[in-house]
Amino acid sequence: MGYLVYFNVVRAKTVVNNPHNERQDNFAEQVVRGAITDRNGNVLAETQWAEDGSEYRVYPYGDIFAHVVGYSNPELGKTGLESVENFHLLTSNAFFLEKLKNEFQDQKDMGDTVVTTLDANLQQAAYNAMGANKGAVVVMEASTGKILAMLSTPSYDPNQIAANWDYLNADGENSPLLNRATQGAYAPGSTFKIVTTLEYMREYPDYMNYMYECGGAITVGDTTIHCFDNTVHGLEDLRSSVANSCNASFANIGLLLDKNAYRKTAEELLFNKKLPSVLDYTKSSFAVTEETGEAEMMMTAMGQGNTLVSPYHMALITAAVANGGTLMEPYLVEKVTNYTGTEISKNVPKSYRRLMTSEEAAQLKEYMRAVVDEGTGMLLGGQSYTAAGKTGTAEYSMVDGEKTHSWFMGFTNVDNPELVISVIVEGSDGQDGAKAVPIARQILDSYYYGG
Repeated sequence: MGYLVYFNVVRAKTVVNNPHNERQDNFAEQVVRGAITDRNGNVLAETQWAEDGSEYRVYPYGDIFAHVVGYSNPELGKTGLESVENFHLLTSNAFFLEKLKNEFQDQKDMGDTVVTTLDANLQQAAYNAMGANKGAVVVMEASTGKILAMLSTPSYDPNQIAANWDYLNADGENSPLLNRATQGAYAPGSTFKIVTTLEYMREYPDYMNYMYECGGAITVGDTTIHCFDNTVHGLEDLRSSVANSCNASFANIGLLLDKNAYRKTAEELLFNKKLPSVLDYTKSSFAVTEETGEAEMMMTAMGQGNTLVSPYHMALITAAVANGGTLMEPYLVEKVTNYTGTEISKNVPKSYRRLMTSEEAAQLKEYMRAVVDEGTGMLLGGQSYTAAGKTGTAEYSMVDGEKTHSWFMGFTNVDNPELVISVIVEGSDGQDGAKAVPIARQILDSYYYGG
């Protein structure tokens, strides 16, 4: 009896949503699949009818929401919210007299509507800002965990998913079916310096007295690490090391860290751990152990080495910093209504986990503010909204030479944080955050200024 209660309360929705569960077909015989909308009522997915009376799924925004909303296709199955919310979409809470009438007339009931936290205008702005670049964008609210935008490019048109299926699966170069926001695994580059900074603060209570003389590079044994363009930063404290994204200083910090403690901090920030996500994701990895050598410690501390992370995960870490150390549980569904708009259920913000103390978060926030005020993220300064963040460049090897990914993670209205944003642009050569920061600014400008 206890398991029966547990199953109905906890497991039932997961089992019903499983694409291998044939009960889905039974639901679809009785209920017209409900709509998915953004938080303002814009339709992201709905069911329409062909001339012969057959049903088909329509996605008005085409490839803009493809990865987060997903697709529902009789032959290919379901992905994204179409899969996660399958139970609600194939459940009808229409007025009981209407359902009774439909039963007598052998007609289907209208399925419920899933109202998401997504904002179509913000998603469109992210899509426009990314343009032809490969990469991903995640935007969420720091204080609630609501995900307002989740974009992955290149994308695909879910309206044509069946017709283009073979081509989409064969396109290994672009991997358009991959949700880079949650499933991408990238070297974090200098954005990881926030994690390294947190660990240094924890190990060295006198971190405010940290000083390092940057000569543009650091050499230990056979390993030399250069600052971008061999820039000589001179005497730096911890704050300016973060603001200027000084590789030499952070490589030096890496040599000062306790390896086990470093790993513990990374795992407290959900590396090597499960992430709170209803969508499929790739677990982030942090590989430092007691056997890790000096060269690897230097590389890891500046965000290279063997560390891998998704844009979604970096958004979660940023959200915890912005929210005083507490990560709110991220969510994509605001509420479920019947097809006429009567509310059936509603999600409310709730805490997921405390990732750091409020004092640690406040200090990291100050350092991230310095990045925008005087460091590598100055392009985001001087707006009607304030911003704090961390830029990053992650190197990776290609057949035709070394390439870089461009990163930015940050948040707005620093004193009372509002939006968290994480951006990665694949294969973008140039200085720290050179492509990601302008994209982040274009998205945030659209939110705050319209257009």
